[in-house]
Amino acid sequence: MRFSDPEDVISMTPLNPFDRFDDGRPKVPDDLIERLKLVTTEEAWVVLRGHGYNFQFEGNWVNLHPDRVLVGRAITATMVPTRPDLVDVVKAQGEREGRHLSPMRWVLNAVGENDVVVVDIFGKVKNTFIGDNLAFGVSSQKGAGLVIDGGIRDPGGVYDAPNINVFCRGFDPGVGAYYYTLSSLNGPTRIGEATVLPGDIVLGTVGGVTFIPPHLVEEVITTAEEVRLQDEFRRQRLVERKYTTEQCYRHPQPWSDDIEVDFQDWCKGVVITSEEVRLQDEFRKQRLVERKYTTEQCYHHPQPWSDDIEADFQDWCKQRHS
Repeated sequence: MRFSDPEDVISMTPLNPFDRFDDGRPKVPDDLIERLKLVTTEEAWVVLRGHGYNFQFEGNWVNLHPDRVLVGRAITATMVPTRPDLVDVVKAQGEREGRHLSPMRWVLNAVGENDVVVVDIFGKVKNTFIGDNLAFGVSSQKGAGLVIDGGIRDPGGVYDAPNINVFCRGFDPGVGAYYYTLSSLNGPTRIGEATVLPGDIVLGTVGGVTFIPPHLVEEVITTAEEVRLQDEFRRQRLVERKYTTEQCYRHPQPWSDDIEVDFQDWCKGVVITSEEVRLQDEFRKQRLVERKYTTEQCYHHPQPWSDDIEADFQDWCKQRHS
C-alpha cells in the first residue's frame, strides 16, 4: 500500500499530454482551466461520449454555490468503513511516508492552486468528511473546491469559505474521523457512476459534476467554443431574418454549404476572447431584462452593437470591476 505514489499516478495516466506535478498528476495548464469555466456540462459530455467515456458524469448533488462554476485538477481519495487492522496498516504506512495527523489531513495537505479534492465516502451523509475549518484550509491553499460523495458538517461556515465551491450529498453535524479510513490517495476512485483518476479536470456546474481526462481537455474546450460561436451566429441571423429556424438547425448537417460559407466569413470578424464572450452575453441579458435595448439592437452584425451600446458596455464593465 502506497499513498499518492508518483510512479503509480504516472502509470495510470499514460495519455497525459502535459507536464506533471511532483506527485505525478497531469498538470493541465491554468489557461485551459480558465477557458473551461465557460464550458457547459452538455458540451463536455458530448465530446467524452464520442470517445467512449460513458461514465464521467454524476448528478443529483447539493451544490453550495450554484452561481460558481467549479473547475480544477482532481486530487482523489477513497474512504472505506473503519476496520481496526486496516487502520493500523494505514497509520504505519503514513509514518513510513512521513505523513502526520489524520488521513483526512493527508488529503487536504496535498491541495495546491486550482486543485479539487474528490472524495468517495460511499455516499455516506451521516458522520461527515469536512466542516468549515477544513474548507477554509482548502481555500487558503488556493484550491478550487471539493466534491464529496458523502456529507459535510457546518454548511453555513463551509458556504462562507471564499473562492471555492463544494458539491456534497447532504449535511450532518457528526464528525466522521472514527467511522471510515483512507484506503487510497491519488488512485482511481468512484464517484457515483463516474470513474475519476488523479489529475482529471473537474467541471462542476448547476447540472452536475463531469470528470474530464487531461488528454481530452483541449478538444472539449475547442468544441465548446465553436458551438458557442455557432449559437451566436444562429441567433444573429435569425434576428436579422436572413435564415429560418429550419435552415439554422437542420440535422444531421447543421446547415447548408452556403450558410457554412457565411458562418466562416462571419467568424473572421469575431476576434474576441472567451471571457469577452461571457461578459457580452451577461450584459445583453441584463439590458434585455431591463428593456433598455431590443434583441435586434443587442445582436446586430457585423458590429455586435452600435457605438452607443459599446460605450454602455464599457461603462458596465468598469462598474463590475470597481
